[in-house]
Amino acid sequence: MSNVHRVSPEEARKLVDDDGYTYVDVRTEPEYAAGHPQGAQNVPFLNAGAKGMQPNPDFMAVMSAAYPKDAKLVVGCKTGGRSLKAAQALLGAGYTNVVDQRAGWEGARDAFGAVTEAGWSTKGWPTETATAGGSYAEVRKKGSV
Repeated sequence: MSNVHRVSPEEARKLVDDDGYTYVDVRTEPEYAAGHPQGAQNVPFLNAGAKGMQPNPDFMAVMSAAYPKDAKLVVGCKTGGRSLKAAQALLGAGYTNVVDQRAGWEGARDAFGAVTEAGWSTKGWPTETATAGGSYAEVRKKGSV
């Protein structure tokens, strides 16, 4: 699906700070707990398990219960891969105001692992390790999933 609007970290921050978007961090719960954009909400797109990263079977149910289809959402992850897939899934499910922060938390990387675009954490912007109401468990409760 090529209709995902991908934005830079600067554009994502402006959308969150000035335009009323909610930052949804789709990394795993431990990744989110280690640090995330200030105010971000956590709904993992994939979960880490014994067999590696596996789809979160509750992703769409939690998103649908917690956020209306017209919610303004910036989706971000570690380097931009998971968030692009999550944004595609959300748009496919009828969400209308979803953008993907293409460089994620740590920055976009080339095939050799070199950072090609700095991510949120390397910009010196406000981050935190706990957001009131932002943990996956708390977001699930909001939607009663």
